[in-house]
Amino acid sequence: MDKTYEDFLKEFLSAKEFNKLSKLNNPEILSFVGEYIKLCEPKSVFVCTDSCQDKEYIRRQAVSINEEKELCVKGHTVHFDGYNDQGRDKSATRYLVTGGQKINRYANSLEREAGLKEIRGLLRASMKQKEMLVCFFSLGPINSDFSIGAIQITDSFYVAHSEDILYRPGYEEIKNNSRKGFFKFVHSAGKLEGNVSKDIEKRRVYIDLSQDIVYSVNTQYAGNTVGLKKLALRLAIQKAGKEGWLAEHMFLMGINDDKGKKEYFCGAYPSMCGKTSTAMLSGESIVGDDIAYIRKNNGKAYAVNVERGIFGIIKDVNEKNDAVLFNALNSPGEIIFSNILVDKDNHPFWIGKNDDLPHKGINFSGHWFPGKTDNQGQEIPPSHKNARYTIGLKGLENVDDSLDDPGGLNVRGFIYGGRDSDTSVPVEEALSWNHGIILKAASLESETTAATLGQEGVRVFNPMSNVDFLSIPLGKYIEMNLNFSSGLPNPPLIFSVNYFLRDSQGKFLNDIQDKRVWLKWIRLRIDRSLKAITTPTGLIPFYGDLKSLFSRVLSKDYSFRDYKRQFSLRVPENLAKIERITNIYRELEGIPETLLREISAQRQRLEECRKAGGDYIEPSFFSGEK
Repeated sequence: MDKTYEDFLKEFLSAKEFNKLSKLNNPEILSFVGEYIKLCEPKSVFVCTDSCQDKEYIRRQAVSINEEKELCVKGHTVHFDGYNDQGRDKSATRYLVTGGQKINRYANSLEREAGLKEIRGLLRASMKQKEMLVCFFSLGPINSDFSIGAIQITDSFYVAHSEDILYRPGYEEIKNNSRKGFFKFVHSAGKLEGNVSKDIEKRRVYIDLSQDIVYSVNTQYAGNTVGLKKLALRLAIQKAGKEGWLAEHMFLMGINDDKGKKEYFCGAYPSMCGKTSTAMLSGESIVGDDIAYIRKNNGKAYAVNVERGIFGIIKDVNEKNDAVLFNALNSPGEIIFSNILVDKDNHPFWIGKNDDLPHKGINFSGHWFPGKTDNQGQEIPPSHKNARYTIGLKGLENVDDSLDDPGGLNVRGFIYGGRDSDTSVPVEEALSWNHGIILKAASLESETTAATLGQEGVRVFNPMSNVDFLSIPLGKYIEMNLNFSSGLPNPPLIFSVNYFLRDSQGKFLNDIQDKRVWLKWIRLRIDRSLKAITTPTGLIPFYGDLKSLFSRVLSKDYSFRDYKRQFSLRVPENLAKIERITNIYRELEGIPETLLREISAQRQRLEECRKAGGDYIEPSFFSGEK
């Protein structure tokens, strides 16, 4: 026991709560908790173990103090964040660095001493008249070499309740591995007004990589406050870089072949590109929709889902588009909805649910009615475009039986997807591991939508769909991915998908459910059950194989006209993308030479192909099989 804090904690905590901490037999935890009790000055402290009684206390209190409100279905609650606290705050999220260190051009940073002084000042006395919660979780399955312990200090029962749904319990895990390292998180919602954070202009999310600790204050939105999500991913990427594994912004799912034999795949898609809907496709199995840790063992790649739940965007979730999820969201069970619309009978509504909206209700703006506007004269929608649901994966009918396998799941393929209206084909296999990492992953772009940023069609560079969370230089991160294949006789195959290809009139060339066929083709390519056509940018399907898959999977015809429009090689657009990506990487330091070589080789293949076949080349032009 750390004598520095022993007497103080014995005096401040009840005997019951002190006993919970002392049983961990971990001086670092004792110092951590003691330090932030002194700084934040809570009225009381509750230490949450893995017991059902402690978890139930968190749930009850979330409702009792009105951080959540019960809805009409048993187990469902709703939480509202402040009107201006509806998403991750990139500008207020900073890494604390020393000596002017620069992580990468996409990461905001601040001198560590100045940042600590500021954040500690904001946290000082921030929990007066509130109860501090000390919670323990496991990032990954219990008793697994993949997993990392985590400790969350917060004054929000909503945050603690959300984490209990999303993450596996960690008190016993940390107690049984008392000398194993862990991540630390400190959060305070700050001063409250109308039960939401008042001082939003002082919202801060600071990441101290040197101490594996994240601070957030004056915010309630889960992306800023549920530390174990993207904030922990930043810490994990740094740890993975040192230890030779991968921490990725990826789903993990099982896909079956025609005979029901399952193989596992990881996939990285930027926001609003179909990542979650892909991970929970009907007929396949979901392991996770957001973050995966990937390690090598005995010459194979294995992955685990860091989480056991989903914090997902609810917009457009309905019976037609997401049948499995929609059914779960309308069934009894523990679910937190956030920033949706609730009517007088406590029924939930959201954009795209396909229900008739009530004439009035409560939403993230307070009392809502059709036509209501904010202070800038903008009409307030019934639910926020970033409204969310938090649900345990075991509430889904297609959750994979191996969700909690401590050994991880053998991953046979990586899939990268983006929103691309005019360049990439719907599905394509990379020519090699290096080609896939460079041309599919590190060259990933995605177009913005009017619904999210107000300006449609702007291509955003987002390598591996992870650029927002990189805590190491981009060049080092790419090198990590390239080197991961070392020691793997048959590394995972790499694929790209694009659900958003359009024709010249702007009409989508893919239907929403077509992704089921693209993924089935990917699954069959793993066993080489299907051949493929070699093109300058990768391997694409034969028409006959897709026609058969469309018939078997979707019970619909697939025309040769559609095949030609979807899978023709668009040479000018591909060359334009290469030019954009090359210009970006030429300005960055520490980029592996392999990257520019692979990009140059693809440019050469495209230019040679253009001379022989023109700007737009149908699949029949290519004859190579592999």
